[in-house]
Amino acid sequence: MREIDSICTHLLAAKVIPVLRLASADQARTVIDCLLDAGFTTVEIALTTPGAVQLIAELRARVAQSFLVGAGTVLNVQQARQCIDAGADYLVSPCTAHGIAAIAHDAGRAVLLGAFTPSEVHAAVKEGSDIVKLFPASSGGPSHLAALRAVFADVVFCPTGGVDAGNMAAYFNAGAAVVGVGNSIIDSKALSAKDGPRMVAHAKQYLELAAASA
Repeated sequence: MREIDSICTHLLAAKVIPVLRLASADQARTVIDCLLDAGFTTVEIALTTPGAVQLIAELRARVAQSFLVGAGTVLNVQQARQCIDAGADYLVSPCTAHGIAAIAHDAGRAVLLGAFTPSEVHAAVKEGSDIVKLFPASSGGPSHLAALRAVFADVVFCPTGGVDAGNMAAYFNAGAAVVGVGNSIIDSKALSAKDGPRMVAHAKQYLELAAASA
């Protein structure tokens, strides 16, 4: 069983969490393999991806224990239990869904609950969120994150939703400890063309930008 602090330390060191919402399980497998080749040490599979829970179980079984598998868009305790049973190392929700943190912590896993307003950030922390997912980050931008950080100096934030290569550095400068990057981490044309090397090169840019922002 993974220790919660160890998982959080790993995510903060990773700096970038790819958040995958894809049209099929096969597409997800292709993208995950490219992300592995690019050097990522974690990936979040959103439950909106077909067969997501099975993908989580499959990925957890075939990659090294040092690679963290996250479950995203977890909205209730039933989904949380399914993802934990499948081997998810951490759970991510777009909101402060009651009970998810308790299930994750009972299993020794970490949780990132979603929040946008100061009241929601406070509620997420009270609920037990280890890292607060600022979502949707694009609605307020880096300045919104900076304002929240001024009030919640001890909260670890992960802005997600609209974070891309063009604004990622601004989010780190505003106080992000780690960022969640959606499908912009994928070169969609390369995916359609099944051009793996091009997809790997595109994804690597995010690791390079994160390293430069450290």
